[in-house]
Amino acid sequence: MRDVPDRAVFTVTRHDGQWAVEHSGEYFGHSIDKEVAKASANKRARAAQDSGRPCLVRVYGEQGYYGVTA
Repeated sequence: MRDVPDRAVFTVTRHDGQWAVEHSGEYFGHSIDKEVAKASANKRARAAQDSGRPCLVRVYGEQGYYGVTA
């Protein structure tokens, strides 16, 4: 079994009537524009990744696309 390192998870979600990024229980990057909050999450994730920490950005309410084969 592989040992999977802990990841820093940045979640874009609604908070106090705006979009924000949640990480470790703290909220930052508040904006009325979801794309601005996503950019803030990606910026922080990039900094974490550049320092050697694996990370993940999740966006609440958005799902990936899955191909269906017949």
